Amino acid sequence: MSQGESAVTETQVSAADQAQAGPVRQEEVPALADAGADEVAGAGGEAGIDAGDDADERGFGSEPGAAAPGLTDVADLELEGEIAADYIEGLLDVADLDGDIDMDVEGDRALVSVVGATLEELVGPRGEVLEALQELTRLAVHRHTGNRTRIMIDVGGYRQRRRSELAATGRDAADEVKRTGVPKKLWAMNPFERKIVHDAVAAAGLRSESEGEEPDRRVVVLPGD
Repeated sequence: MSQGESAVTETQVSAADQAQAGPVRQEEVPALADAGADEVAGAGGEAGIDAGDDADERGFGSEPGAAAPGLTDVADLELEGEIAADYIEGLLDVADLDGDIDMDVEGDRALVSVVGATLEELVGPRGEVLEALQELTRLAVHRHTGNRTRIMIDVGGYRQRRRSELAATGRDAADEVKRTGVPKKLWAMNPFERKIVHDAVAAAGLRSESEGEEPDRRVVVLPGD
């Protein structure tokens, strides 16, 4: 997919305004993401985005290729990807970070990946900055399309590595519960992480559920009947 033409005007204006105020140093990126997360939380009703929402954990559209609410086909998801790529490109320019942007559609959501050598600042501890960046991007897409979005943002392959680690965690927890017959409570995770663990536990033949409130919501693996 070509990025020759920009799909965004509003988000680029925002980035340009920030650029006029002076370049953002790399050490300021986490603060920039935190500020954006606060904006998302304050606009959650408008964007249909709630920091405590388990939409990613539950998943929308169980059938392959099913679109999120408000989306009808792959073209809509590709448009989301273009908007998100333009928005993230603007943030990279403002923060003076180098990175290439890849766009794809996986199942029922768009995926935008940022790859490069100096992107640790966009991931942060336990992916916290990445989560804030994703919510910022979802808000930008919503403002452009008017539709709720489940677009996934990845940086430097972090989510893929984390997916493998969490799938192993789910399998190990299931094996332990099968052996002991005692429910096992895992550590606090975000919805993306919990969904991966739930899937791994289900594949191992056991049930799991989430309990608690964000940001301390966690998976509990249950013994079989």
